[in-house]
Amino acid sequence: MRLIPVLVALTVTAASQFAQAQNLNWRGSIAGYDGKSLTVLLRDGTQVVVALPEALPVAVTQRFSMQEVRPGMLLGVTTVRRADGATVAIDVRPIPASAAQGLSPHDLQPQSTMTNAVVEATVASSDAHEMTLNYKTGSVKVLVPHDTPMSRAAPGERSDLKPGAAVFVASRRNDNGSFTAVRVQVGKDGVHPTQ
Repeated sequence: MRLIPVLVALTVTAASQFAQAQNLNWRGSIAGYDGKSLTVLLRDGTQVVVALPEALPVAVTQRFSMQEVRPGMLLGVTTVRRADGATVAIDVRPIPASAAQGLSPHDLQPQSTMTNAVVEATVASSDAHEMTLNYKTGSVKVLVPHDTPMSRAAPGERSDLKPGAAVFVASRRNDNGSFTAVRVQVGKDGVHPTQ
C-alpha cells in the first residue's frame, strides 16, 4: 500500500511533463500569413507553421514602464538567478486578473522562471528597481534593471500580422504533430513581444 502514493506522484509528474511537451512557445518573426496559418521564422533560422483558429484574438505589443507599476497590480515577471543569488527580471508585463498566480519554469532563457504575482512594493535605486512580488503561497524580491524589456498586450487585428513583424505564439501540439495557436502577440510601433 505504501507504493500507491509514490505511483500517484509519478503519474502526476509524468502527466505534467507530457502536458508541457504538448504546449510550445514560438518566438521570432512572421514569415507568412495566409488567413488560416501563421509561418514563424524562428531565431535559429528554421520555420514553423501554426494554425490560427478563426475565433482566436490577436494581441499587439505596447510600451510599459516601471512608472506604471503600482502596488496591487498583477504582473507576469520572467526571472533568472544571478551568480550572487539575486533574482533578476528579464521580462515584465501586466497580466489579466484571471491569471493563476505562482511560480513555474519558463522557456524564455535557460533556467528562467515565470512568476505571476501581485506587486506588494517597489523601491528605486540608481541602477535598478526592486519589486516585492506576492504569489499567494510565498513572496520574492526581484531586481529590475533599467534595460529590462517591459511591455503590455493590447487588442490587435489580423491585419497586424505582417511579414517581418516580431511575434510570440503559444501553441498546442495536435495528435498529428501539427500546431494550433492558443495565443498570438505581434510587435507594433517598434515594441516587440518577449515573454
